[in-house]
Amino acid sequence: MFVKEMDASELSELLNQQTELSLIDVRTPPEIAAGIIPGTEAMPLTTLPMRMSDIPKDKQVVFYCRTGARSAQACMFLAQQGFDNVYNLRGGIVSWANSQLPIESGKHLVA
Repeated sequence: MFVKEMDASELSELLNQQTELSLIDVRTPPEIAAGIIPGTEAMPLTTLPMRMSDIPKDKQVVFYCRTGARSAQACMFLAQQGFDNVYNLRGGIVSWANSQLPIESGKHLVA
């Protein structure tokens, strides 16, 4: 199954344009606490099936993890459930950080 993706620079441009999108981190709580992309909602991959109603269908939703593998799984799962607005951040937060883009503490999301 095909997973739609965007890279760090594309996501950064969308965020700078204040494009209406939802950004979801599917990593574990300790990973999330270590740092997130600003504007992120935490939704660990294991909780995704129970939280599908929390995922908007009326705007782009970008999922990310550490390197893009788990978030690609999230996108594939959601595509199988009929979501056509989900995107994987290629390379995950590692790619984001390597592009010198901002990262903030995620401790408030897992407290």
